[in-house]
Amino acid sequence: MVYSFPTNEKLWEQYAVLRADGLRAGSGLETATAFYGDNRQAMDEGAIVAWPERFNYDEHSAIQHAMNLRLQNEAAFFAEYQNEPLPAEAIDDEELSTDDIAQKANGRNRADVPLGSNHVTMFIDVQQKLLFYVVVSWTDEFSGHVLDYGTWPDQQRDYFTLRDAKATLATRAPKAGLEGSIYAALKALTEDYLAREWSRDDGAQLRIDRCLIDANWGNSTDVVYQFCRESQFAGVVLPSHGRYVGASSIPFSEYKRKRGDRVGHNWRMPNVQGKRAVRHVVYDTNYWKSFIHTRLAVSMGDRGCLSLFGRPIEHRLFVEHLTAEYRVKTQGRGRTVDEWKMRPERSDNHWFDGLVGCAVAASIQGVVLPGTSVTAEPSRRRVKLSELQRNRHG
Repeated sequence: MVYSFPTNEKLWEQYAVLRADGLRAGSGLETATAFYGDNRQAMDEGAIVAWPERFNYDEHSAIQHAMNLRLQNEAAFFAEYQNEPLPAEAIDDEELSTDDIAQKANGRNRADVPLGSNHVTMFIDVQQKLLFYVVVSWTDEFSGHVLDYGTWPDQQRDYFTLRDAKATLATRAPKAGLEGSIYAALKALTEDYLAREWSRDDGAQLRIDRCLIDANWGNSTDVVYQFCRESQFAGVVLPSHGRYVGASSIPFSEYKRKRGDRVGHNWRMPNVQGKRAVRHVVYDTNYWKSFIHTRLAVSMGDRGCLSLFGRPIEHRLFVEHLTAEYRVKTQGRGRTVDEWKMRPERSDNHWFDGLVGCAVAASIQGVVLPGTSVTAEPSRRRVKLSELQRNRHG
């Protein structure tokens, strides 16, 4: 079907986000198709298809049609249309159940920071109705303790879904539009949590030193950037973009580093300019979801363990979010990676995303799991013009 794929991956990543937003909002592919139409020449560059006339009435070309099929189900696309199946094997034997995760409750009080934790991070997942948030404390070697999680507005009940939420951003800001309600919610939540002091067992008072805010949803991206730029906590909050890096995608380790970029372990902070001139972070969601899964599988007391406050019975809904996805091992481009998929019977994974974001935030703050550090590029010594001239004539 496709002899050669398009080379402009950046534009196709934007297309994928617009496509996902449209499907989530129930508006279909109209916005994504318009984006493709406006950028078709650049997005078609490098692509060669076997049947140029093969595309649907609501698509512009066979290239767009092929990419839609790939985005819909990458494994099925390569198996059925490319005749190049990506070997995939479900990791059922390592899968954690809700009971497995609930048993990671350590009996501590909510918000109590264990001795040894030196960092506290937060992640806010932005949805149209609610903000989902998670707060975690970390040791320098990535042992973690979930201090708190919840929604804004608070639902005042133990079990709910995003779909049946009663108190929403709109009900809290009835005179505001969507962006205004998101801005007001972010302001209220961060003013509460980022101003708090979190007490450690030895009496030390810690504050949240990094808070990532989800900026992936197209309808909220601009307002998230605006909020991070204008917030009184501008030095702490950071827009974030999770990227699905599959087996056939270019891994973060192969991205060409540009001047001014900050690069970490499967995340990077690009140098920025333009109307969204706010530093932001982009990270590999598949890698970091597997990282969190591994931390949850570590036995209590061992280094690198991730535990929950309170008792197992308190976390019924939270652990359902953490098990809303499953992973498969997939091979492609000469490497094997975990790819995470939503379970058909589940709809909410927002606290899972939040826990992942907290780990990325910790990595940004310098927390390192032994054996996974990124080697920094050697710094270049500045050379004076006079020295160059001496060397040239010497």
